[in-house]
Amino acid sequence: MKSASIKILVAILIIVIIIAAVLLGMKFAKKNNILQTVVGENEEQKNDKTVVEIKEPQIFKGTDRPIAVMIDNHKSAMPQANLSKAYMVYEIIVEGGETRLMALYKGKDLEKLGPIRSSRHYFLDYALENDAIYVHFGFSPQAKNDIAKLGVNNINGIYESSKNFWRVKDKYAPHNAVTSTKNVLEIAKRDNYRVTSDKESVLNYVGDEVNLNSNIIANTVTIPYSDSNTVSYEYDEETKTYTRYSRKIKQVDWDTKEPVTVKNIIVTFCKNTRLNDGENKDRQTIDNIKTLKGYYITNGKAVEITCEKTSRSGKTLYKTLDGKEIEVNDGNTFVQICPIDSKVTFTPREQVEVNE
Repeated sequence: MKSASIKILVAILIIVIIIAAVLLGMKFAKKNNILQTVVGENEEQKNDKTVVEIKEPQIFKGTDRPIAVMIDNHKSAMPQANLSKAYMVYEIIVEGGETRLMALYKGKDLEKLGPIRSSRHYFLDYALENDAIYVHFGFSPQAKNDIAKLGVNNINGIYESSKNFWRVKDKYAPHNAVTSTKNVLEIAKRDNYRVTSDKESVLNYVGDEVNLNSNIIANTVTIPYSDSNTVSYEYDEETKTYTRYSRKIKQVDWDTKEPVTVKNIIVTFCKNTRLNDGENKDRQTIDNIKTLKGYYITNGKAVEITCEKTSRSGKTLYKTLDGKEIEVNDGNTFVQICPIDSKVTFTPREQVEVNE
């Protein structure tokens, strides 16, 4: 009898142990499952974060201070060097119906920039708003005064040695002065200019592709500056970029002969008038410190915008007509500050004749 009771107790004990083991196993499995779920969620969050990081805009990354270079745009100066490597290029009218370019570079190592020409005072406004070191080869009297008055960190190639700025032989003066980013930075350090910057970009770049909700189809964009000087752009649906033309001639790189391509185009309509400076050289000034009308053009479409600038050093705010700052595609941008009465047109590609 005693032996039977012991066997029953042992059996009950074994059953209790088995039940406890099962319950413990279930608890461990549940905990492990929760842990795996948390790990999975964290891994998914990491993946999501990685995707966001990949989509962050790259055109304005880093802390290198921008370099703004005055580029000759006379027909005898073409082709120019490394225009497509600039993150922004401003084009504004100067004397004689010509235009001049100001190309902005950030974190680039380029052996040739140019041809470099002299400064005009209104270009300083856009060098300042980009917190850029301003590079030129000579200046107008107005630009000389304003550089000093505004405290612009400038480098004038005329005052530098032929080691830092030199004239090439395949073009003739004054359309043949060039330099390099390395030389510019060495001069900047010598002159105790900052070579880093924590300023944000003028444009509101975004990583996701911007496709404009607009009825304005912009396969071809034509921007007249004067009777003798018209700029146009042709859209390539495969690359989603525009090829640039000046005076009906495709613009290419000086050395590589690759076409100058552009992701974004901003048009700003701005009144220009002749300066009464007593020199009779037809130098211009522009009325740009105000709100102006314009267009933002990208990916084959255009939308009307406003361009608001409240001071010479203040950043231009580009907004949609309902007052929101425009989102700009991650890529290089040409800012076309053209005469206020310029007849800018958007036409089907086949209607525009261009010479290669």
